[in-house]
Amino acid sequence: MITLKEVKNKKELKAFVTFPFQLYKNSKYWVPPIISDEMATLSADKNPAFLHADAHFFLAYKDNNIVGRVAAIINKTEIEKQNVKKMRFGWFDTIDDIAVSKALLDKVIDIGKSHNLEFVEGPVGFSNLDKNGALTYGFDHIGTMATWYNHPYYITHFEALGFLPEKEYIESKFAFNTIPLERFTRVNEIITKRFKLRPSKFTKTKEVVPHIDSMFDLFNQSYSKLSTFVPVSDAQRDYFKQKFINFINPEYIKFVFDENDKMVAFAIVLPSFSEALQEANGKLFPFGFLKLLKAKKNSKTVLFYLIGVEPHYQNKGVTAIIFNEFYETFTNQNIETCIRLPELSDNLASQQIWKDFDCEIIKRRKTFRKEL
Repeated sequence: MITLKEVKNKKELKAFVTFPFQLYKNSKYWVPPIISDEMATLSADKNPAFLHADAHFFLAYKDNNIVGRVAAIINKTEIEKQNVKKMRFGWFDTIDDIAVSKALLDKVIDIGKSHNLEFVEGPVGFSNLDKNGALTYGFDHIGTMATWYNHPYYITHFEALGFLPEKEYIESKFAFNTIPLERFTRVNEIITKRFKLRPSKFTKTKEVVPHIDSMFDLFNQSYSKLSTFVPVSDAQRDYFKQKFINFINPEYIKFVFDENDKMVAFAIVLPSFSEALQEANGKLFPFGFLKLLKAKKNSKTVLFYLIGVEPHYQNKGVTAIIFNEFYETFTNQNIETCIRLPELSDNLASQQIWKDFDCEIIKRRKTFRKEL
């Protein structure tokens, strides 16, 4: 018999966060989160996403053992301001027992119906900056700190329970030595002169911080037309600053400004922490912090996390300025491999950015939807 229990205290939340450590303990591809960070993400007193969202966390038990988990999320901004009557679910993990998946997802559906919502979709987080999508292809590639990993049977469960594919995301990689430098150098020279633009050059985190708010303004502006978009609030900006600032090398943040010092484009790249996070196994201390610090300084793989361009400058070659800057930085850091984190497969603007790269798709992931 399967029973569900809603998380009500810190001990139960830790059980919710650590369940995947048991589920994927023999996987060489799953990348564990830092337990303390994950608990903060799911705590209303720590994560400002809860100012605009309600979330309930459920654990599934069978024979007194935890066999599954799910987060049921209602994003009030999405529902009230965008009129998207969506019931979200995320942080979904289960053993290979469709009865467990059904019990968890039925609970999400019940909550959605009780709030008069129209459909349920997941796996997704609170907003665009959270993880989303269940892996459908590329199970034999190591995960990242910015994505969920899952067993192939998750997809079988979704489909058997009447969920249909909703959105698809692709992840790809390319070798650094295949970057078409001559093209970007030439376009960079033309675009900087034509539009009177200039790139940033940062070596210290304190130099980046004064521009973060402008970056989030531009993020909201440049991503607003995507079907998944939910604006990032001021409180969430501050939260993400604190959450990610220590993971990012300042030289991996690139901004482009116009002649009036207005930001018109940005890009954020992260060093890969995958192997370091596996070694840390969820704990910063006593040695996890040192492993992450070593990866930050020495990783030869980088992750393209976010790129945004002001709509007026899209399709005008502005990203050539960014890539020209990254080429110099990556050369100095001896970078070997570049990974593009999940992008909507129908995001044509993003695909245009990468059309000159020799990219290999290594993963696909989807969200799944069911009408209520």
